[in-house]
Amino acid sequence: MDLQRIGDARYELGESPVWDHRNGVLYFVDAAACAVLCYDPESGKTRRWDVDGGYLGAMALCEDGGVVVVMDNGFHRLDLETGATVALAEPEAVNAETGFNDCKVDRQGRLVGGSLHTGASEPRGSVYRLDADHTCTRIDTGLIESNGPCFSPDGRTFYIADSYAEVIYAYDYDPVSGDASNRRVFYSSAGTGGQPDGATVDAEGHVWSAQFGAGKIHRIAPDGSVVRSIDVPVKWVSCMTFAGPDIDTMYVTSIGCEIAGERDDSPEAGGLFVIRGLGVQGLPEPRFAG
Repeated sequence: MDLQRIGDARYELGESPVWDHRNGVLYFVDAAACAVLCYDPESGKTRRWDVDGGYLGAMALCEDGGVVVVMDNGFHRLDLETGATVALAEPEAVNAETGFNDCKVDRQGRLVGGSLHTGASEPRGSVYRLDADHTCTRIDTGLIESNGPCFSPDGRTFYIADSYAEVIYAYDYDPVSGDASNRRVFYSSAGTGGQPDGATVDAEGHVWSAQFGAGKIHRIAPDGSVVRSIDVPVKWVSCMTFAGPDIDTMYVTSIGCEIAGERDDSPEAGGLFVIRGLGVQGLPEPRFAG
């Protein structure tokens, strides 16, 4: 296994890496800077779009080649030519104490995103599903900070973390309706020094979870046991995705800004990293059908 930093750029809040397998490039966001970035491994160049609006939590690719993002109040379509956004659904617009944080597309092309309590103390965050016709449905509530949504290879299990509760939940997910039920604790990081942040699932159905604060990435088996742990050179690791022609390379984002008066003092905090030689394959991320 080989882990390297890509360039020397320091991102404020690197998040939501998504591999574009059609074009062989990596998208990710700098959430605190409200920017979408695209890294081309072939040329080594990174393109940046500064987005109108507030906090930009995460992004996903669309079937038609566009980009959708989750921002403070909900789901927005991003125009890559102008940086302008158009709201598709804003279910949290009436709530000043919550904001959207992360998203992922399910196997059927629906976008699932979660919100958080901006005070990081009350379970006021929810999970929403955005269908292709832009119908928005709340599928769960009661999370402090939703993070790392992802789906099993067959699409029948949905995972999402509540970072401040230090747990990853698993749900039974209906691929036809998009409804989630039977929430249960899949993994708890209590006592480990880390909080589950961004996540993805490999082709064998294991969940890969960034452990914010602990500087580790866990590979968690479907039974909830940690079967592998990788150290990364930053404490505030935020998310990862599988990438490359064979989907066996991993890109990892991290956080360089101050949060709640604290900062990761690691010299490489805020860097973008690549890991090769994992010996594990991921799955192509689905695209939003709307």
